[in-house]
Amino acid sequence: MLIDEKLIEYLENLSCLTLSDGEKERLTADLGEILNNMARLEELNAKGVPERSHPFDDVNAFREDEAVCSFDRALILKNAPEENGEAFVAPKTVE
Repeated sequence: MLIDEKLIEYLENLSCLTLSDGEKERLTADLGEILNNMARLEELNAKGVPERSHPFDDVNAFREDEAVCSFDRALILKNAPEENGEAFVAPKTVE
């Protein structure tokens, strides 16, 4: 891919940035170097190497979700200044 002034101006516009001439030159060189390094990866012999999205074979070790009663509602509501048997009752703040 050719990194030219037109591409740099397109990226500058796309990212809503204003770059100086020096920054544009440096960005052109940096992007060229990045693309050259990516091209070097194509030289690697990756035959027989499985594709991976993560470097480890671990999978999520989460427990299954279970609905369980984790508190005693009556005990919690006992300290409420006002309650309706299921929840706290608070004064209306929005009309």
